[in-house]
Amino acid sequence: MARWCYRHRLVVLVLWVGALFGLGVAGTSAGTDYANNLSLPDTDSTRAYDLMAKAFPERSGDTDTVVWRVSDGSVRDDAVRSRIEPALKEIAGMPGVGEVTDPYAAGPAGAAQISGNGRIAYAQVTFTEQANEVPKELVQDVVDTAQGAERAGLQVELGGQAITRIQEPPTGTAEIVGILAAAIVLFLAFGSLFAMMLPLVVAIFGVGTAMLATMLLSHTVNVPEVAPLLGSLIGLGVGIDYALFIVTRHRRGLLRGLEPEEAAVRALNTSGRAVLFAGGTVCIALAGMLVMNMRFLDGVVVATTLTVVLSVLAAVTLLPALLGVLGPRVLSRRQRRKLAVTGPVPEESNGLAARWSAYVQRRPRSVALGAVVVMAVLALPVLSLRLGATDQGNHQESTTTRQAYDLLAEGFGPGFNGPLQVVTDTGNSGNTADLMDRIRATEGVAQVAAAPPANGVSVIQVVPTTSPQSVETDRLIDRLRDDVIPASGVEAHVGGVTAISKDFASVTSDRLPYFIAAIIGLGFVLLLIAFRSLVVPLTAAVMNLIAAAASFGVLVAIFQWGWGTELLGIGKEGPITAFLPVIMLSLLFGLSMDYQVFLVSRMHEEWVHTRDNARAVRVGLAETSRVINCAALIMICVFSAFVLSGDMEGAMAGIGLAAAVALDAFVLRTAMVPAVMHLLGRSNWWLPDWLEKRVPHLAVEAPESTEAAEVQGRREPVADGSDGASGGAASVVHGFIRTTEGEPVADAVLTLMSPGGSQLDRVTSLADGSYILAVPAPGGYLLAATARGFEARARHVRVADAPLVYDVELAPEGADAVT
Repeated sequence: MARWCYRHRLVVLVLWVGALFGLGVAGTSAGTDYANNLSLPDTDSTRAYDLMAKAFPERSGDTDTVVWRVSDGSVRDDAVRSRIEPALKEIAGMPGVGEVTDPYAAGPAGAAQISGNGRIAYAQVTFTEQANEVPKELVQDVVDTAQGAERAGLQVELGGQAITRIQEPPTGTAEIVGILAAAIVLFLAFGSLFAMMLPLVVAIFGVGTAMLATMLLSHTVNVPEVAPLLGSLIGLGVGIDYALFIVTRHRRGLLRGLEPEEAAVRALNTSGRAVLFAGGTVCIALAGMLVMNMRFLDGVVVATTLTVVLSVLAAVTLLPALLGVLGPRVLSRRQRRKLAVTGPVPEESNGLAARWSAYVQRRPRSVALGAVVVMAVLALPVLSLRLGATDQGNHQESTTTRQAYDLLAEGFGPGFNGPLQVVTDTGNSGNTADLMDRIRATEGVAQVAAAPPANGVSVIQVVPTTSPQSVETDRLIDRLRDDVIPASGVEAHVGGVTAISKDFASVTSDRLPYFIAAIIGLGFVLLLIAFRSLVVPLTAAVMNLIAAAASFGVLVAIFQWGWGTELLGIGKEGPITAFLPVIMLSLLFGLSMDYQVFLVSRMHEEWVHTRDNARAVRVGLAETSRVINCAALIMICVFSAFVLSGDMEGAMAGIGLAAAVALDAFVLRTAMVPAVMHLLGRSNWWLPDWLEKRVPHLAVEAPESTEAAEVQGRREPVADGSDGASGGAASVVHGFIRTTEGEPVADAVLTLMSPGGSQLDRVTSLADGSYILAVPAPGGYLLAATARGFEARARHVRVADAPLVYDVELAPEGADAVT
């Protein structure tokens, strides 16, 4: 497929562009129909909601609030009424506004809309459509008209879902900032403008088509408003990272002398297969949310899974087409000039990554202990995790919705922003008046009012003394359900937004252990099949749990404890959104699996060649840590940018996932995992014989050394006229380079050459003097070693079918030097 896409690149580009624009036209024409359905079957709040729908079937439009306060006097003063009443009448006459309740109207209903001290009042504006369907121009007109009545000493603020929409930053702000930050990281990593653009273009096409398709699906599937935001968040992260892995392998092939087409095909055959495995793992992890049996999460699963699928599809089809368009320009100008002058040179594992890998090998206990301490400290706040729901009280202080929320709490009590509804079916209930008396006498109740029965249903509105997000409000709901209502003999149910949020959080907490067990078990099985080991997947499972605990600890400290919320511009602290742990755990599991597979697959390949665990872990870490850290840095930039989304759930998910990726990549995968694997030794690769026979074989990625050997074996003829490969398989030469006194020589350059003098492979020795060279096939070769302060040395070596262990000594005198 990669070769076909490369050769028919114009066709592939036209198909992708056509799909993007076609979905754009269809999505724009159809609009969206997002719905936030937090209700759960078989919960008390859902039964209350169903009865409310029976009583008031005509209630459809979004209801927002206009709140005003005077600094002196009363809101009843003529000077205040003369400014507020005309504004309310103008709003009531706007097309799209169904009704405006006037606190100055005669009767008890109007009087109830004025606070006890007479300084705060509110009016309710009911639109004819739900918040998502109300035109932003109409909402802005309402806001401008209401706030136009302000004067010195008269403050006017507005709250509600429709008002919240016009406060949000322009759509795409977070995505654009994340893409720009990722572009900087990619340019620093590649040093090439064209190479930098490739992952960005692939991610944009993948996310763009997915978001437009989600718009269309919202008309047939219950998709919540937050789903597209989460989809774009995860899509940009994985889309850029997957393309990064493939482009990195493609550039490596070009540097080794492959033609652009062959380099692209090999990149897709190796890293492309790993991307398919990683993308499938993320999709399976996201599908694990279905274990929760929550309709709200079904739409999230659809949006996020579709985004990952299209991002993977773009990486394996659109990317090879773009590689065909660019050709060798994927390399920087400096790399192309060097390649033309010096010829193909394999990528070397040296520098900081190699030194860090050697340090981990020397001090695995210290590294593991340090990583454990860091993760444990960050995980401590998770012990006070409290699930709930955010509301407009969590908005930034500068927003009109937050100020309206605070004014209502000041004038009518903190519980006014989240009243409870006790709903009864009058045909099946007892004495409703007695129930009202009992509720009024209950601790934590500020006000009780009953609406006239409608369609055989009575609704009692209960205003708590505490805010909707308070623990005391949750306790009040429990007291009403467990004590007050049963004692009255009336069959009633407690509903309202606050009660629904509490039930959602409770159900989530109850089902979360099953969800965690499902995704951890799935990851264990996948890694068991991929690496044919019991210890590697067990280690990965423990690491995933540690990463989750630490990332949730960061979330609690910032969003629940309020450490730095105003500094980050994300408003007031509150409980963690109830559905967020499920979504974050799914995404974290998938992303962690990506890094684990990428890291351990290289270690496993080295283990298969040498059966030396220490070397396998050291070489695997040295060769993959740079790409893993670069990919993680890109994801951190993308996720952190979602603080600018204007959505509290999006900000939570962005900060939580950014923290999780940072800790996973920089602490776990590059420190704790290799340190633990050094301590475990050969036990890492243990698998019982009886299980070995039953586990299917799965090659996540084509072996790198085999790929290199095939390239070199095809390119370099030997002196006898053969191709250097006696029809045998590729192998390696490995060992240590030391002084005559036995001291290791670091940073020595070892080169493997054909008998004719052509370079086949070249590496730099690690801190302990170890090295490994790829051999195309059994036969005779020349091994040369050079190091600063020593004379060059060269020896003929003969490699059979098995790896050759060959140690080299360097003497300062240079007695055996070869010039």
